[in-house]
Amino acid sequence: MTATPTAAGPDPGRTVLRLNPHGPSRRFGYDQGQLRTAPRHLLTAAGQGPVDEHGVVMHEGDVCAQLALTMRNVEQVLAAGGMTLADVVRLTVYTTDVDAALAAYGAITERLDPAGATPPATLVGVARLVHPGMAVEIEVTAAR
Repeated sequence: MTATPTAAGPDPGRTVLRLNPHGPSRRFGYDQGQLRTAPRHLLTAAGQGPVDEHGVVMHEGDVCAQLALTMRNVEQVLAAGGMTLADVVRLTVYTTDVDAALAAYGAITERLDPAGATPPATLVGVARLVHPGMAVEIEVTAAR
């Protein structure tokens, strides 16, 4: 088992023990588990989707573009709570097309990598999402 302690987000006094006993999690940029000290603030976000500021679904048929826009929307919710991707402690991706989401997963990791974020993540295939044309939705929990 790999257990790597690292600084957590913008608070250098807080550490994260990254737990990766097996599997391909590192290839997709997430840890299988993380042990953290208790946070002072917990942000729980509703699922975010590939919508513009008016709630219109964008990039129908392009899962990669939908993931990128959804991550931008996640970042906006985090910023409204005074947090960043570095504070994300759990990430869940819901998709109507698991194969396309796996192929386009780089749209997620390219946002997480600069923040040094490797939150435990789950990819869930679903029959449909709330809006027609919406292929992805992302939920996060963040803590600081």
